[in-house]
Amino acid sequence: MSAALYFGVAAVDGGSHSSLGAGHPLRPGSAAPASTGTWVGTWSASPSGAEPGTGADGMAGRSVRNVVHVGVGGTSARVTLSNLYGRQPLTLTHASIAVAATAGDAGTGAAAVAGTMRRLTFGGAVPVVIPSGGQVVSDAVRIAVPHDSDMLVTTYSPTSSGPVTYHRYARQISYLAQGDRTEDVSGAAYTERTGHWRYLTALDVLSDDSVGTVVAFGDSITDGATSTVGADRRWTDILSDRLRAAAGSDDVPRYSVVNQGISGNRVLASGPGRPADNQSGLSRFHRDVLGRTNVKAVIIDLGINDTGRADADRITAGLRTLVREAHARGLKVVGATLTPFKGYRGYRADREQARQAVNAQIRAGTVYDEVVDFDKALRDPYDPRRLRSDYDSGDHLHPNDRGFREMAEVFDLTSLKGAAPARL
Repeated sequence: MSAALYFGVAAVDGGSHSSLGAGHPLRPGSAAPASTGTWVGTWSASPSGAEPGTGADGMAGRSVRNVVHVGVGGTSARVTLSNLYGRQPLTLTHASIAVAATAGDAGTGAAAVAGTMRRLTFGGAVPVVIPSGGQVVSDAVRIAVPHDSDMLVTTYSPTSSGPVTYHRYARQISYLAQGDRTEDVSGAAYTERTGHWRYLTALDVLSDDSVGTVVAFGDSITDGATSTVGADRRWTDILSDRLRAAAGSDDVPRYSVVNQGISGNRVLASGPGRPADNQSGLSRFHRDVLGRTNVKAVIIDLGINDTGRADADRITAGLRTLVREAHARGLKVVGATLTPFKGYRGYRADREQARQAVNAQIRAGTVYDEVVDFDKALRDPYDPRRLRSDYDSGDHLHPNDRGFREMAEVFDLTSLKGAAPARL
């Protein structure tokens, strides 16, 4: 749907160990960590649409400081920036990365740790122009990225590109400032808070702790739409913590986790617009899963939003298409059962029937390589069509923090081990 431009070390390297040459950017006075390891994804967010109200000016004349939480650390980093929904080329005259001084929802969350601010370049140059519908990957920059930390990725554009490409429900506070404050270590100029991520769609690190990436692919439940803002309590965050804690076990692979959930996402149908807002799972799988760095496995939790428009056979046929695409790349697929939602405003008897039928096929082993039974983990034992009350965020569809933790805790880490089977 959109052409992608890649600069510097943008290409996915298939997991080979690499060494950075002297030409990669390093700010004066900063210490250069070890330059060997494996490139993996440590954070990502799918572009979910064109941000309303930005069609005229976009973010022209403002610095956008995205705050993102990384699971695994590394000795170097690179970022992916997207102009998928822009109607004009996006000119960025400055971009930077730094370690955040404070985590979470604090008012000083826009400040950087002293000595960690790095200027990002693209093909060796500081400015970059991202065509409408395109994306760019920065050169690698040497920076010590701590595991389980917040990072700041800041961009500045002096001109409009039309609608801003964004991820709507970040569940993390980011910041805006007037003028070019890209390399400000202090967060004082960043007086506007926002719940969106803009332009930034991935952050990779050169890691000594991880040998590959797991992509969680789903809808609002994977997006963590009802998790506590700034607390990193999505089920994928907790799964990342569990994998890192289990590192070294013979049965648990040393993988990072990236989140490619979009609230409201469906397997089969996209939203309106060209390019479409909230692109379907079938439309975005290549970009959001196969296009991630050094991906080894995918976890799919998708289909509940399709139950209002498609029957179980069509939904599972779409899911099997995703599995075939993953297998063609040698990726193992762990799939989740669809969780209960009785009491939700969109609940209907026919939708419940479709959910049960999809789950029956998933449990029978005819859809995925391995199964994680999120339905069983979250349902009320006295009314299996409902979420357990202590796992319910209150809308009867989305889990609360405790429910998200339960999802991560029931996940069998050993199910990620190995490659795709020769035949499902």
